[in-house]
Amino acid sequence: MTNEQINAAIAEACGWTEIQDSGVWHHHKLWGYPPLKPGQGGNSFHYLHDYCNDLNAMHEAEKTLNTADLQEYANLLYLIGRKTQEQGGEWLPDSNRRRIWVSARQRAKAYLITLGKWQEVQQHTNTNGKKHARHTNK
Repeated sequence: MTNEQINAAIAEACGWTEIQDSGVWHHHKLWGYPPLKPGQGGNSFHYLHDYCNDLNAMHEAEKTLNTADLQEYANLLYLIGRKTQEQGGEWLPDSNRRRIWVSARQRAKAYLITLGKWQEVQQHTNTNGKKHARHTNK
């Protein structure tokens, strides 16, 4: 998934609505209606958070997970941190550090996997020998 697809999927999971491209005048950033807070009246378009690059935005998204999903999410963060270490990343001495030092992009992927909204992009070759991408839920 691209960063834009990830940001849109997380925003939707967090309650954003009418997510769309803002157009050429706004550099094609994604925007939509954020969820209303209790006692808040009216709503206007806002740019989506950059969940892939902003740990604060991911922290807000993490608050939307229920207890069961939060446990699965924490387990995924541990596995991602462990995989990063095995691929030559910094040695992390304990499981908590493995969870804490996961990047915003890695957290975004784990969040969407937890909610069943992550889509892998697979390359397929059609009968003419041309490659094309196909998204599948994982």
